Amino acid sequence: MERKSQIDSFGAVALTLFALHLAFNQVVVKVTNGGFEPVFGAGLRSLGAMVVLLAWMKFRGIGWRLPRAAMTGAIISGLLFAIEFMCLFTALDFTSVSRTSIIFYSMPVWLALSAHFLLPGERLSGLRVVGLALAMGGVVLALLDRSSGQVSLLGDALALVAAICWAGIALCVRVTPLANVPPAQQLIWQLIVSAPILLIAAPLFGDLIRNVQPIHIAGMVFQIFAVASFGFLIWFWLMKLYPASSVASFSFLSPVFAVILGWLVLGETIGLQIWVALGLVALGIFLINRR
Repeated sequence: MERKSQIDSFGAVALTLFALHLAFNQVVVKVTNGGFEPVFGAGLRSLGAMVVLLAWMKFRGIGWRLPRAAMTGAIISGLLFAIEFMCLFTALDFTSVSRTSIIFYSMPVWLALSAHFLLPGERLSGLRVVGLALAMGGVVLALLDRSSGQVSLLGDALALVAAICWAGIALCVRVTPLANVPPAQQLIWQLIVSAPILLIAAPLFGDLIRNVQPIHIAGMVFQIFAVASFGFLIWFWLMKLYPASSVASFSFLSPVFAVILGWLVLGETIGLQIWVALGLVALGIFLINRR
């Protein structure tokens, strides 16, 4: 398909479904944590996705080696990737999907804020400043709420660190020679660097295996194939097909879907304050990405 100048009906449906897919993954991670220690589970996911992606790249004739100039950026993004998912998976072990998702999907806020100072063409102005204020207000409101379901200050803090690391990866790809590398190579190096770090660090967080049941194994397989390998590749494909700002604007749907799924699937208790926080973050992210 040729590149589009704006989102068409196919793009709107695809991006909405992808936002739902990412939200559902938050539920899957929380369930899978019942069978695998979170950091170990994140490591297994990176390892499995690395094997799958390498096989796919070999089949497609795509090399995995990087130019020397891009190696530093690849290592930095891989380290941030490891920290991001170490924090995210552990956060979901401590606190609810709804709280974690609101905080984690505040990533565009931290990316916009850092880009304002580091990227001359990305300065905040007008509606973007309003969006930033609304989204940050929503995150603060979510952090202050202590009455909605499973609550943990540590879990909240870890979700916030994960969001900042995610923004750091996006910024790293923008400002280093890694920007000139095809998406599949960017992703494979994040997996290559993160897998050993996560697996080596996992024993420091407790028993690696908890009470593994078929549902936990199914959850891990889903994460490896549907999220960490082909899921991310589909995202990169959509980014190439449609304007980046238009694609990014659909990210506000993910925390909305995640809160709803946490309530429907896991029976999480969601107070009014969390719903208000969700609305502020979603609206803020939409305004930040809107041109």
